[in-house]
Amino acid sequence: MKSFIANFEIYIALILLTGIGLLSSCVTDAEKYTVDYNKEVTGEIRATLTDAPLVPPRIEAKHNTKVIVELEIIEKTMRLADGVDYTFWTFGGKVPGKFIRVRQGDLVEFHLHNHPDNMLPHNIDLHAVTGPGGGAEASLIAPGKSAQFSFRALNQGLYVYHCATAPVGMHIANGMYGLILVEPLEGFPPVDHEFYVMQSEFYTTGRFGEKGHQDFDMQKALDERPDYVVMNGAVGASSGENAMKVKVGETVRLYMGNGGPNLVSSFHVIGEIFDKVYVEGGTLTNHDLQTTLVPAGGSAIAEFKCEVPGTLHLVDHSIFRAFNKGALAQIKVVGDENHKVFTGKEKEEVYLPEGSSIQSISSGKQTSSDEVIEEKTLEERLAAGKILYNQNCMACHMELGTGIAGTFPPLVNSDYLQALPDKGISVILNGLQGEILVNGEKFNNIMPAVSLNDDQVASILTYIHNNFDNGDGLIKAAEVKEWRNKK
Repeated sequence: MKSFIANFEIYIALILLTGIGLLSSCVTDAEKYTVDYNKEVTGEIRATLTDAPLVPPRIEAKHNTKVIVELEIIEKTMRLADGVDYTFWTFGGKVPGKFIRVRQGDLVEFHLHNHPDNMLPHNIDLHAVTGPGGGAEASLIAPGKSAQFSFRALNQGLYVYHCATAPVGMHIANGMYGLILVEPLEGFPPVDHEFYVMQSEFYTTGRFGEKGHQDFDMQKALDERPDYVVMNGAVGASSGENAMKVKVGETVRLYMGNGGPNLVSSFHVIGEIFDKVYVEGGTLTNHDLQTTLVPAGGSAIAEFKCEVPGTLHLVDHSIFRAFNKGALAQIKVVGDENHKVFTGKEKEEVYLPEGSSIQSISSGKQTSSDEVIEEKTLEERLAAGKILYNQNCMACHMELGTGIAGTFPPLVNSDYLQALPDKGISVILNGLQGEILVNGEKFNNIMPAVSLNDDQVASILTYIHNNFDNGDGLIKAAEVKEWRNKK
């Protein structure tokens, strides 16, 4: 019994010592990041602010200083998607708002201006602020007014800022959010490129892609049913011609924010692995991640090295948001191939275990034989065709119709397509299998039949013919209907 009591006392003592050690470790860790706000700062600078995807250069001063930030609130109508406009409320005239960069310990003197042409009062809540409302109480201003307040940047991290004027959700949903980086005094380790990417949602009276000016829909916002989930404020804002560009061998640091107002982002870069992630934008780091969660009103910092050329797709891996609602940005990596890391396709064979020849993908209702179709203009067909092409064809034939060598034929100046008497209608309606010759190169693959209706087929082919140098012209739904009835 005495032996048991002695062992028990030793066990308790070990627990207490372990707890004291952990407590000591926590205290030491806290002291490491504590700012002495009684210590005076030296000098002052005016902050450089940038629009996404650009990031301001780091402050080079070796000591803490006063950083003066000037930020203007502007309400303006801008593009949400091709053919779709929306009246955004912005910090600095763009969505997301300006990127702000300071250092831990800096004194930030903040000037907020509400443009006199605006209709509403606004303010700003910076998650980097220790103080009432994150600065919201000190910055509420009517149109034509300015407010000034100051704060000491006590904590390192990547922080969201947003408007906090009632109704708060509506102000955020209309575009009022951005990022402020509070980095260590000595700065982060250098990388070749830093980019600013922010995801957010828009709740519109019309459905995704519906043309014209769209208004905010409060009921959809309450139900958390966004029509658009986008990167950097609009569909395609940082993809295609607007994609970020780097070279093989270069390192990238992404400052990723989520303005919400409702959805959590499962942030993923297709074709890369995060070497290092500052979890939720704080000081805790993790390594070798495929996907990182970014909460609404939160952030993450992700780093990686680009080893091979190609296009990296930055997506919310709640994947329908990426390919059907706009949550996609791109980084184009240029340079020499590195087959020691990735070879590309080495071999391809036709594989038909089910004995099926051509499979079918259903993506739209068929047009009945007696349905009267209202024909569209060339401009209307080109606009609709671009959306349909991106949804149905881009994955194989690429954004610019170049195809993939040896696998998927090009659509650009395609002698095969131009020689078809039906302009390609039967290929879309019936699919295609077997060897074909396109611009002197052999292709042997299977294209599934995509069940688009007559109007959609007309639009997608009009887009392909006019934009990919296959001869101008308007393809009508009635032509598609005629060829469909020949089957």
